[in-house]
Amino acid sequence: MTLRSLRPYLLAVLMTVPAFAMHLLAGPDTSPMLVALLAGLAILGASFLLTWSCEVAQLDIPQAVAVAVVAFIAVLPEYAVDMYFTWMAGQHPESAYSHYAIANMTGANRLLIGIGWTAIVLIFAERFHSGVELHADKRTDVLFLGIATTYALFIPLKGSLTLFDGVILLSIYAGYIWIIARRPCEEEEPEGPAAVLAALPRRHRLKSVIGLFVFSALVILLNAESFSEGLVASGKILGVNEFLLVQWLAPIASEAPEFIVALMFAFRGNAGLALGSLLSSKLNQWTLLVGMIPGVYAVSSGGTTPINLDAHQLQEILLTAGQSLFAVALLLDMRLGVREAAALLVLFVAQFLSPIYDAQLEALLGLPHDPLRLHDFYAYVYLILAALLLVRQRRLVWELRHGFKV
Repeated sequence: MTLRSLRPYLLAVLMTVPAFAMHLLAGPDTSPMLVALLAGLAILGASFLLTWSCEVAQLDIPQAVAVAVVAFIAVLPEYAVDMYFTWMAGQHPESAYSHYAIANMTGANRLLIGIGWTAIVLIFAERFHSGVELHADKRTDVLFLGIATTYALFIPLKGSLTLFDGVILLSIYAGYIWIIARRPCEEEEPEGPAAVLAALPRRHRLKSVIGLFVFSALVILLNAESFSEGLVASGKILGVNEFLLVQWLAPIASEAPEFIVALMFAFRGNAGLALGSLLSSKLNQWTLLVGMIPGVYAVSSGGTTPINLDAHQLQEILLTAGQSLFAVALLLDMRLGVREAAALLVLFVAQFLSPIYDAQLEALLGLPHDPLRLHDFYAYVYLILAALLLVRQRRLVWELRHGFKV
């Protein structure tokens, strides 16, 4: 092990140092934009360390433990931010924190598919002139993502996110873990910075991984509040909708390392592994993350009252569920080609930009302004396209049952 091989780890650790200095030296009049920047940089650095550590940890712990624990640790940055907003929503039920919790969750889920999945396919197609084939075992992920998405469609229909919903979604994730943890372990050779840790003797490797886990977790938990509040305050100062900042900017900081690692696999020709990892992350967030929200809210509020959801939040969940169902329909044949990826990307970009042009479009058509109209439109577009694909490929829908096999 040389200093050069440790450079990525040193850079990631250095990214966390300014935030530590800020917590020690900054006063109450520190710029919220600076707070958000430094805290976000620290979370980004810690996320890289977690990504590399999780890849190595699976060499030394039982498969059943690795699948459940490592999958959770890998997305800890996203969970920390969203659970902070949820906790504050329980402490202040009439505040906008519940909006931020739903915004962060829906933004992270839609980014995974709209940008993460499509980037892998398009990069791989550009280099190798082919679509991305998923391993047959990933049929289980597609199946359980479909089950979770089907249930999530009922949340906006009934107008609430309750403890019962949380139990159902967590149970779906538990069923998924129960199946895949009993399959034979397929060892993957760590690459890049993770290979440096993997080359250590087992005893030193375990100590290093545990140390990085603890350090990264402390960095993330220490900076989750500063990053979250800094984003909200920055939006108010800049006149930018803080809901949009929380929805799109926060997940970028927490999920960038996972995206980068997946893109590296795609560049090297292992796009199936890359897409499979982001598929698992999507399932993780759509079940475990969403399922934890009502539980954390209940503990924070000291009761069992459902988290307050207004029309906007319900439409965000419907739009996210629509995109998820469309993505599941595209993956029925265990393949994602360029046309399918382009469709996901175009629809994502269109709904992402809709707040910019919806008012102008409504004025052109002589319609009264309704900020939710285009959300409804894109949600129904996703759902209609998904329904058409599911009917057309109903034979493949039936074949998904094989995903239940251990």
